[in-house]
Amino acid sequence: MRKHLRNLFRSERGAATVEFVIVFPFFVGVFLSSFDVAMMNLRAVMLERATDQVVRAIRLSSGANLSYDVVKDDICGLAYMIPDCDNTLRIQLQPVDMTTWTGVTGTADCVDRDNPMQPLVKFENGQQNELMLIRVCAIVDPFFPGIGVGRTMPKDATGGYQVTASSAFVNEPV
Repeated sequence: MRKHLRNLFRSERGAATVEFVIVFPFFVGVFLSSFDVAMMNLRAVMLERATDQVVRAIRLSSGANLSYDVVKDDICGLAYMIPDCDNTLRIQLQPVDMTTWTGVTGTADCVDRDNPMQPLVKFENGQQNELMLIRVCAIVDPFFPGIGVGRTMPKDATGGYQVTASSAFVNEPV
């Protein structure tokens, strides 16, 4: 029995398996984290692009009588990578006081997916020649919430993270 155990411990069969078991989880974690970061960036870029395109359309139309639902539908129609956009997107639009430079302050106003009743959002049409600030916030879930970046990123109570975009424009005279 002793001789058999000594031969078993001296054997080098399975050495590659041990290295694989030690190294493979690290590489899988790096790959999954890279995918999550790439998707986060892609979603942020798509939301920023959609916001810029809608703001351009608003500027060209002189911003007259904007509707929250129309602006939201336009942004959701262009932000292809935001899942369930209609239920996870919130928009703030308000004028900026040019004397004090106060505008949208604090953190982005995002959807609270735990609360079925959402509070009113600040969405004001500005006057002619008025500087307007728009901020869009969407809550999305990471693809791999328990691994790497998905585990460490700041999330809300439902496990989603914020993707925000903002822009400023001037209401052109009619």
